[in-house]
Amino acid sequence: MAKTKYDHIYTQLRNRIESGTYPYQDLLASEHTLIKEFDCSRNTVRRAIGRLADEGYVQSIHGKGVQVIYQPQEQSEFFLSNIESMKEAVARNKKSYTTQVVCFAELTVDEKIQVRTTFPLGEQIYYIQRVRYIDGEALIIDHNYFLKCVVKSLTPEIAQKSIYEYMEQELGESIVTTKRKMTVERMNQIDEKYLDMKGYNCMAVVSSMTYNAQGIMFEFTQSRHRPDRFVFYDLAHRAK
Repeated sequence: MAKTKYDHIYTQLRNRIESGTYPYQDLLASEHTLIKEFDCSRNTVRRAIGRLADEGYVQSIHGKGVQVIYQPQEQSEFFLSNIESMKEAVARNKKSYTTQVVCFAELTVDEKIQVRTTFPLGEQIYYIQRVRYIDGEALIIDHNYFLKCVVKSLTPEIAQKSIYEYMEQELGESIVTTKRKMTVERMNQIDEKYLDMKGYNCMAVVSSMTYNAQGIMFEFTQSRHRPDRFVFYDLAHRAK
């Protein structure tokens, strides 16, 4: 019940910040006010605010309160430090999206795939290409490699919806850690074929290696973005 309450408070405060009810540089209501509004404990409110701080929405100012530091962007914002499905990311950005699966294959890891993904030779994998349409434009193409022994019984229909949702809700898998690398690369023939490039000849490319609760790397993904429509950011705290 406490988790549900904490999630509810976090969501309500985040929505108020994103909608401008709490504008940039404004202070959130006091802890006492939030405790009364949500009928909860001080710890529950602090957990919700702590999550907002971790995601770059607010910052605690000593002797002053909790200040909003979120500034809305015209481009879609993608976290480098959090693990989100595309479905979750576009919902947070309040965008509409659809996915088209343009390639779905079952492969065995050979030397070429091993060099690219670091999966062991001989492992059975799914290889998927998915084009992401954001507000009607083809802006992203994902090249996904998933271990079949972890992501069991994957289908194109599941891939068109949300693979992470399927893993967590149907397979009971925990998605725990992702290591990411971001580069800028020239557009290739696949990008040109499937994406609305609008004259751009380069891509913002995020390569991810994702691990489950057993420490198994079950996914390698290269996500290729048209560069003008996306902002990638992280949040850092200076160590004392």
